[in-house]
Amino acid sequence: MIRKGQTIELTSGDGAVIDCYHAQPSGERKGGLVLIMEIFGVTDHIKDMCDRFADEGYEVLAPALYDRQQKGFEVGYSPDDIELSLKLRADNPYENTILDAQMCIDFLKDKGPVFITGYCYGGTVAWLAACRCAGLAAAAGYYGGAIKDFIDETPHCPVILHFGEHDKSIPMDDVQRIKQAHPDVPIYIYDAGHGFNSDRRADYNEEAASLGRTRSLALFEAHT
Repeated sequence: MIRKGQTIELTSGDGAVIDCYHAQPSGERKGGLVLIMEIFGVTDHIKDMCDRFADEGYEVLAPALYDRQQKGFEVGYSPDDIELSLKLRADNPYENTILDAQMCIDFLKDKGPVFITGYCYGGTVAWLAACRCAGLAAAAGYYGGAIKDFIDETPHCPVILHFGEHDKSIPMDDVQRIKQAHPDVPIYIYDAGHGFNSDRRADYNEEAASLGRTRSLALFEAHT
């Protein structure tokens, strides 16, 4: 497979050197996009997502959030892979992820509006970045299970959230709590499970993934 992007190094706010997959836009540049990984690292799937957004006209950066702990971390979806990924996530404070998101925003912001999206772990990071980072024009988060832990924080840019109705790891009660706390944030519920956006996962749902992508792109284009 021929990739559109390449790996570059950026320096985060605490001095850590972070690898980022960097994909340049096809055609006219619409803006910058920070794309935040799942717990499994900057995998082929994440690079695919970056390349697809680059095809839509976005300059995309996907930071390797575990680089402080383990450079080049990238695994599959086996139980052992999940266990290791969850340990790295638990050992990586969200403060680090915000530093890395801000690093990417700062890299992109001088050339136009900057957006953020993320999946699972990255969905929570996208929410937190919307609340804590400077320079974002809009954010779209996918099945961020830990958003409920940051429900009292307020986004500083327009946000939409995507969840699967049959997600065993994110009860609909949690989603309703987010809705009640943030009635101005559009929350879309899909007839799907966790990870429905990834064609590498058992719960992939092509219809939900396509609709979620259409909604996310519409959000970004509305704030270009």
